[in-house]
Amino acid sequence: MQKPAKKYFTREEYLAFEETAEYKSEYYRGEIFAMAGASIDHNRIVSNLNMNLNQRLLKKNCEAFMSDMRLQVEPKDLFTYPDIMVICGKPQFYENRNDTITNPLIIFEILSESTKNYDRGEKFEFYRAIPTLKEYVIIDQYKIHVEQFSIGDAGKWVLTEYNDIHNELKLATVDLTIPLETIYSRVEFSGN
Repeated sequence: MQKPAKKYFTREEYLAFEETAEYKSEYYRGEIFAMAGASIDHNRIVSNLNMNLNQRLLKKNCEAFMSDMRLQVEPKDLFTYPDIMVICGKPQFYENRNDTITNPLIIFEILSESTKNYDRGEKFEFYRAIPTLKEYVIIDQYKIHVEQFSIGDAGKWVLTEYNDIHNELKLATVDLTIPLETIYSRVEFSGN
């Protein structure tokens, strides 16, 4: 039996589809992929981070956007929805749209069982193609574990890991520290 031929879409078709869709989808090189829903602990981490970041970024001309704001990664022909993006200065938008950003400084992803390999691997490779990106932070929702990748000397990415609830995540790009206790507030570690 033959497999049905893959259907490819233009960027314009994808963006039109997203405007009326009941769920969010990622676009990669002409293909559209439905995104999975998130657990309560995933949502708690996103909420904790977003609230903390936005309160503390007010005086820095920066702001954090949650996963309803789309990201376009031009060099990789990717549209996706990071859990949180931090922008400083004026947001830059894809083709003058007000729902698709192109200039994040920091991206946060909360790991789930279904996305952890993608978030650590190919997705991070895609994100590294964003000229403005300086930090990429991956947060495990099942245990205290944060991986922070920062662009270092000579354009090399440097990994810092945090595994203790008493640690503070240091975001050098925006000169902030966030206690892991704050990030994981109300999270119930029940395993995966």
